[in-house]
Amino acid sequence: MAWFKRTEKGITTPTESKRDVPKGLWYKSPTGKIIDAEELARNFYVSPEDGYHVRIGSKEYFSILFDDNEFTELDKNITSKDTLKFVDTKKYDERLKDAMEKTKLKDAVRTAVGKSKGKDLVIACMDFSFIGGSMGAVVGEKIARAIDHSIKNNIPFLMISKSGGARMMEAAYSLMQLAKTSAKLAQLAEAGIPYISLSTDPTTGGTTASYAMLGDVNISEPGALIGFAGPRVVKDTTGKDLPEGFQTAEFLLEHGFLDFITPRKELKDKVNLYLDLIQNQPIR
Repeated sequence: MAWFKRTEKGITTPTESKRDVPKGLWYKSPTGKIIDAEELARNFYVSPEDGYHVRIGSKEYFSILFDDNEFTELDKNITSKDTLKFVDTKKYDERLKDAMEKTKLKDAVRTAVGKSKGKDLVIACMDFSFIGGSMGAVVGEKIARAIDHSIKNNIPFLMISKSGGARMMEAAYSLMQLAKTSAKLAQLAEAGIPYISLSTDPTTGGTTASYAMLGDVNISEPGALIGFAGPRVVKDTTGKDLPEGFQTAEFLLEHGFLDFITPRKELKDKVNLYLDLIQNQPIR
């Protein structure tokens, strides 16, 4: 059966030498739309065909919001401790170490100060990739210190939430951060300094029960999941079917929990517009 075999070299590449397409070159949205990764980045990590907002972290948000991606990070070397010696499937200190190595982050929030459209702005941004964006003592402390920086220097404060809620490995220490951050925001309000809260997908648990809903202006990205308990828990607790779109940003906007929904490509302009209106400044 020699006529079925190729005798000339170079016509095809042997199977064993073929290479798969490197990971990360393409992104597939939940609706099945496929987009080139570089194009996705240029489009603010939003799928152009269906408008799906891909989850991003502090690195991407800082580059979107700060002029020329220039900023000074605050308290960047603070790390969590295993105070309670918590053990689940893995020791907490081991989980922290693994998360730091995997994400190259110190904890689930980064805080920074820089210029946004020429005006000073302090931003605290959560990273869901670090233990689900869970809120522990370090998260609360860094947010509190960022608010102190805003008060001391009279700079508006923007909080970008993306969290699964309180960090169970820190138990009561984690829950104390709800009161701590809320008290700091009260001081910010007393000082007359604007606070904008941006809820992104997902914003749940203690985050929603504290700083995420305390903004002078509460905004969100399209399609974000926002709530305290998850839909399944709410349904099991109430014993009732949930309304369509329950806990989406659009549902919360309709029911008065949000002021605006802002597409990511308009985020920088909208944040600065709100700040100008609050501070009665000429619109930039």
